[in-house]
Amino acid sequence: MAPSASTETVSSTLSLKGEKKHAENDEKAVVAGKEMTPLEAISHGMVMPGIPTFPSYAAGRRHILVHMAATFRFFARSGFTEGQSGHISVRDPEHPGLMWMNPLGRHFGMLRAGDMVCLDIATGRVAGGNTSRPANAAGYLIHSAVHKRRPHDVHAVCHAHSNAGRAWSVFARPLEMLNQDVCNFHNAHAVYARYGGIVFGSEEGEHIAEALGEGNKGVILMNHGLLTVGSTVDEAGFMFGLMDRACEMQLAVEAAAANGLPKQIISDEEAAYNFKMASETHALYREAQPDLEYEFEMAGGEDALARGFESLQRLAP
Repeated sequence: MAPSASTETVSSTLSLKGEKKHAENDEKAVVAGKEMTPLEAISHGMVMPGIPTFPSYAAGRRHILVHMAATFRFFARSGFTEGQSGHISVRDPEHPGLMWMNPLGRHFGMLRAGDMVCLDIATGRVAGGNTSRPANAAGYLIHSAVHKRRPHDVHAVCHAHSNAGRAWSVFARPLEMLNQDVCNFHNAHAVYARYGGIVFGSEEGEHIAEALGEGNKGVILMNHGLLTVGSTVDEAGFMFGLMDRACEMQLAVEAAAANGLPKQIISDEEAAYNFKMASETHALYREAQPDLEYEFEMAGGEDALARGFESLQRLAP
């Protein structure tokens, strides 16, 4: 049935309003002829700081591993644990051919910087860190494949078997742009629509990396779970939590829609604008900080999560 004239008028009016709103927003986002960064645009008064820099590789490494431990504790608080499953990897700031991973079998909520194991991305060789525990073999095969495929923009990879992520993965469908927040994945996530069992061979890891593709921030793994990436562990961890919550909302919306309630999907134009304003690396690093600062507070400060860092075995690239 063709739309009525009134429906066409409303759609046209909404489209014009959307174009006008974006023009006004773009105008506000330019100061003294220079386009504002997303952090400048969102900050009223002083500008929130973005990704920090450090005077030495050691200081940068300590920051990364402490934030990695805090991200794991955020995962634990969010219910992303499932036995020994799940892993996060972060590329070393000094030696890009090495990555840090969590040890196998230690609860996410107990991890500190001094627990992390350093692996050679190309070979899987243990290159340093905490050598008293093994790493997850399946985790190495998945993460190394992603790091090899995306050497320049991906510095951290998160994978876990969250409930909502596993439930939505059964449908092998991408997320719909149902709300403002999920627009962080607009044209930036993929679906791996096959299941190859527990990853004990490099081929399945390579298939997952191929499905993730170039430029995407996450991939839904059918019958398996979710995987997200980022330029920092903070970004990758925040995006994992966001993707899992988006899966939970998608499931709830599908249940309501099955009872006859119509969906209102955000348009591609609006979703693209939201993505542009919210998905810059410094902005996504900043998005993660409230959750990580909470974990620092609960642990007794950042130094508590840095415990064991000074004792980590020296790296052997």
